[in-house]
Amino acid sequence: MSRVYNFSAGPAVLPEEVLREAAEEMMDYKGSGMSVMEMSHRSKVYDTIIKEAEADLRELMNIPDNYKVLFLQGGASQQFAMIPMNLMKNKKAAYIVTGQWAKKAFQEGQIYGEAVKVASSEDETFSYIPDCSDLDIPEDADYVYICENNTIYGTKYKTLPNTKGHTLVADVSSCFLSEPVDVSKYGIIYGGVQKNIGPAGVVIVIIREDLITEDTLPGTPTMLKYKTHADADSLYNTPPAYGIYICGKVFQWIKKMGGLTAMKEHNEAKAKILYDFLDQSNMFQGTVRKEDRSLMNVPFVTGDKDLDAKFVKEAEAAGFVNLKGHRTVGGMRASIYNAMPVEGVQKLVDFMKKFEEEN
Repeated sequence: MSRVYNFSAGPAVLPEEVLREAAEEMMDYKGSGMSVMEMSHRSKVYDTIIKEAEADLRELMNIPDNYKVLFLQGGASQQFAMIPMNLMKNKKAAYIVTGQWAKKAFQEGQIYGEAVKVASSEDETFSYIPDCSDLDIPEDADYVYICENNTIYGTKYKTLPNTKGHTLVADVSSCFLSEPVDVSKYGIIYGGVQKNIGPAGVVIVIIREDLITEDTLPGTPTMLKYKTHADADSLYNTPPAYGIYICGKVFQWIKKMGGLTAMKEHNEAKAKILYDFLDQSNMFQGTVRKEDRSLMNVPFVTGDKDLDAKFVKEAEAAGFVNLKGHRTVGGMRASIYNAMPVEGVQKLVDFMKKFEEEN
């Protein structure tokens, strides 16, 4: 069996040892005589799996006691509605639009109240993060919303916006657990797990307890109230049980790797290899303003569509897959999440050098 180097933006590469462990436990989880896939979510053995996963995540992110961890379904996209349904008490919220997903969240917010776009980088195809140090945030805004790492465009906030005392809500789907984070700076920090943590089908929401109330917008379904899930410890209905089990294994893998500080060093080293090459290459260029570059998603182009297509095709034949850029940007994109080994990035750069010489 030979595995490819998978640069997909999500669902994405997972740590090999996690996959191996899951394979070993597939038929019989710890002597239970069954797979985690077959297990009742109400069973004692599953209760241990979900509780340990939460405990490990709390430890990794140093999550304060006044925050709840919820394992939910519906992906990050369902949060675009769930957030205003639960938080828009004054029917007003501020959105910073730095990419496709922030834009979709902003559009969804408009359904529930007055969503105000307080900053945007759409004028330059989302290739930078706007200055958020002194934004015109409405006094009565219920929250300020950001997408912290932009998967498609390869940008990342290096400094969180000055919310002027308003609750910060952040979608961290594509930078989840890639570096240390101060959870206390956020009211809600959430993400779909299929990029950096696990298989698709789970979204993790870390929410400050004072934001969990009965007082939601009229018509909010029971399943879309944070309180429903918080009161039931994410077991109100059948959760995405197997996905949570894999996430739990990835949390343990990150702990074994040395936690989030070590993860950040590992990710910086990987990204540096690729960015350093792009900065000196005559053929390939990065598309993002240097100070706003993501450690997770690296878009690049040759400037020639046919050459881009040729590169993607030849790269795939050489075992580097899913390098085609998002249709809104074109070119290429290498997503180099936690589980992508350094050697994968090094080999990609070696391949790019060879391609440049031959073309």
